[in-house]
Amino acid sequence: MRTASVLTHLGTATARPWAFLILIGYAILWLVFQPETFDWHGFATLATWAMTLFIQRAEHRDTQALQAKLDELLRATASAKNELTTIDEKEPEEIERRRKAEDR
Repeated sequence: MRTASVLTHLGTATARPWAFLILIGYAILWLVFQPETFDWHGFATLATWAMTLFIQRAEHRDTQALQAKLDELLRATASAKNELTTIDEKEPEEIERRRKAEDR
């Protein structure tokens, strides 16, 4: 598996609910095994991680909703290219190359 593909899958995985469970589990383990190191820096670390997951999840939801709408428009438009309905499965670099090639 290519590095870009791994990064894409990792980004998608962080938008899943179980990512929040990992964060909660990490916080619990931290409090159980090293409570003396859990100060305001530790709290800030966990808060930053949580906010990152919230933002990632919101962006993923918005992207999926937009993609569903675009897919419906492509299916409804007779002159649209069918292969565009699956372009979201490609890596971002591949999508950019395709867009540049079509602009020429």
